[in-house]
Amino acid sequence: MANPFKVPLNALRAIEIVARTGHLGVAADELGVTPGAVSQHLKRAEERLGFVLFERTSQGMRPSEALAAALPHLSRGFNALIDALAALDNARRCLLTISVAPAFAARWLVPRLGRFTRDNPETEIRFVASAQLIDLNHSDVDCAIRLGRGNWPGLELERLLPQPFFPVATPDWLPRLARPADLARVPVIHDEGTMVRWNDWFEAVGEPMQELTGPRFSDPILALEAVLAGQGVMLGWEMVVADALASGRLVRPFKGKVCSDLAYWFVTSERTAKKRQVRVFRDWLKRELSVPS
Repeated sequence: MANPFKVPLNALRAIEIVARTGHLGVAADELGVTPGAVSQHLKRAEERLGFVLFERTSQGMRPSEALAAALPHLSRGFNALIDALAALDNARRCLLTISVAPAFAARWLVPRLGRFTRDNPETEIRFVASAQLIDLNHSDVDCAIRLGRGNWPGLELERLLPQPFFPVATPDWLPRLARPADLARVPVIHDEGTMVRWNDWFEAVGEPMQELTGPRFSDPILALEAVLAGQGVMLGWEMVVADALASGRLVRPFKGKVCSDLAYWFVTSERTAKKRQVRVFRDWLKRELSVPS
């Protein structure tokens, strides 16, 4: 069978770097060789391919039209190789990379994680704490815990637990919160990134929407810290505030929970769904949530 690589891998790497940056020196630094060696890679590649890859200009190396069209494929290919090497290294180290929102991680998952590491000492946990949705099909992330409606195509999804929401505050605020209308007379802390709104809650409890005022936070952890510091009332997700309610640091000033179509989901890709560490972590997570298998 003919060799599909007319150009050696090191030369392809040199071509990709120079086409992306326009400079031989950058490629030399990344590859650990001299600029002269990079120049030789490019020259030999052009000889093998039979056409010129770069235009030499005073501003640097400019890729030809053909190379510019091929560059995205080269870049994706090398990124895929990087991911493959990371996956091999992770498998050797029994590394489990989890994507999770910072508020959920800090307030629910991390305090319980000691039980998982105690029972699975061979597994090393790496957190990617971000509210942004990471592409599980094109990253080194093994699994994610997401709050949403489960509308993420191309992924393996398992619904963990529905999430009611309700107002929470420190006990000091209870005397001033006899009925929902009283929210108009106390500071209301707004989490700008939340997936529910106050008018959703007022509508669900059958009360007219009030004009609410108070500080706004782009970070949900800071919003919750403000509530725990006694600075006002906020809408809280049940799992995120569960421990603070259990300890008495927070209370629910009004009875009843508002259900939504939102839930926590365990999310994997087809590539990672069957990994042993992923299955073990999922099963532990479901036990912690008291979700029947």
